[in-house]
Amino acid sequence: MNNVKKVWLYYSIIATLVISFFTPFSTAQANTAPINGTMMQYFEWDLPNDGTLWTKVKNEAENLSSLGITALWLPPAYKGTSQSDVGYGVYDLYDLGEFDQKGTIRTKYGTKTQYIQAIQAAKAAGMQVYADVVFNHKAGADGTEFVDAVEVNPSDRNQETSGTYQIQAWTKFDFPGRGNTYSSFKWRWYHFDGTDWDESRKLNRIYKFRGTGKAWDWEVDTENGNYDYLMFADLDMDHPEVVTELKNWGTWYVNTTNIDGFRLDAVKHIKYSFFPDWLTYVRNQTGKNLFAVGEFWSYDVNKLHNYITKTNGSMSLFDAPLHNNFYTASKSSGYFDMRYLLNNTLMKDQPSLAVTLVDNHDTQPGQSLQSWVEPWFKPLAYAFILTRQEGYPCVFYGDYYGIPKYNIPGLKSKIDPLLIARRDYAYGTQRDYIDHQDIIGWTREGIDTKPNSGLAALITDGPGGSKWMYVGKKHAGKVFYDLTI
Repeated sequence: MNNVKKVWLYYSIIATLVISFFTPFSTAQANTAPINGTMMQYFEWDLPNDGTLWTKVKNEAENLSSLGITALWLPPAYKGTSQSDVGYGVYDLYDLGEFDQKGTIRTKYGTKTQYIQAIQAAKAAGMQVYADVVFNHKAGADGTEFVDAVEVNPSDRNQETSGTYQIQAWTKFDFPGRGNTYSSFKWRWYHFDGTDWDESRKLNRIYKFRGTGKAWDWEVDTENGNYDYLMFADLDMDHPEVVTELKNWGTWYVNTTNIDGFRLDAVKHIKYSFFPDWLTYVRNQTGKNLFAVGEFWSYDVNKLHNYITKTNGSMSLFDAPLHNNFYTASKSSGYFDMRYLLNNTLMKDQPSLAVTLVDNHDTQPGQSLQSWVEPWFKPLAYAFILTRQEGYPCVFYGDYYGIPKYNIPGLKSKIDPLLIARRDYAYGTQRDYIDHQDIIGWTREGIDTKPNSGLAALITDGPGGSKWMYVGKKHAGKVFYDLTI
């Protein structure tokens, strides 16, 4: 049976991990449709505060596109609490590195002009650009206001633990460096639900504001009773002025930058009905079919399914449960049952809405969700998300280029062959051989419009062995070669 290949895999367990990856030999390169989509998260948490990232995007765009990267997720581009802010301490959504605010004109990544040039270069190279949007909170207020508030239990935000009293809250945003340019909207205490700091007493508590109609937003994640509050001054998504301003900003942002979609931060902390309405509005106003992926970080896949249902499938979600499976496998010293790698994941249950990833800026060392997949397992994990048919894979900057702060080397030399495999060969019918505790594999039979496409992949966390896999009749008699060596 010439169309069945027996593929052998040998390596020393864990210490010298090898991923075997086989494709039909060909010197020709496919240059016809379709093209597999591959996203790259183009930043990590500990990048230097030197204002050069936008320039790096511009300079690297052609190279990344040539490897098969089709979209870049860029970090928050607007002004944060300081020049070194990674972007999640949001101060002014309209300041993209243009105004002298918070002691700086540029952001950590550069100026507005450099940002626009980076987007233009990426699009000229054939890639889309997704903007990181943080709506849950604002930080770095220009002044304080006295607000009636009540303390709540951090473990159960529905439980009030004090009577009502006045606190001095950082909720006054006037944007003196920008003035009324682009928007005259000024934020006041009634645009927020709560905060975590009383300036008058120098006390750190979780405070829920009192006032007409004031309550935690609902529906949000049920962790801690109600997980509306996360940090800083929490936006009140029930306030019509807030909703209108955010819709206006979204339209302005898309028209100003010409981005192609959004990465939506902390969606489980924002009322579930907000983003479907916001996305519909911005898509209609701009006339663009904007891609969107939400960060609902939970390892409970049922919560992800619930969110998808409540938001009418208006966005994709990051497959946090798949990341957790990779992390668990990498920490299991070769004893993880590889047959369970897909269990309880969006990649398995909702592949068309799953953005698959190995690690990100929150799971990297030193961060709040640290769950760093061990280096020996990362090539296996990337093979899993880059060569299979399910999901929209996202390559992490910290994996690709490394994280100098923690002396973590980049895996570019190991990831590039997998990107090329996805670009040229990972097409057609998929057959799974996820049937062994150590060695699992799959094949892609290829398609006629991608000459010489098709592949066979094997990964293992064990001592090696062999597996019979069907590669398709069209590959009968062909010789396969290993892309990873």
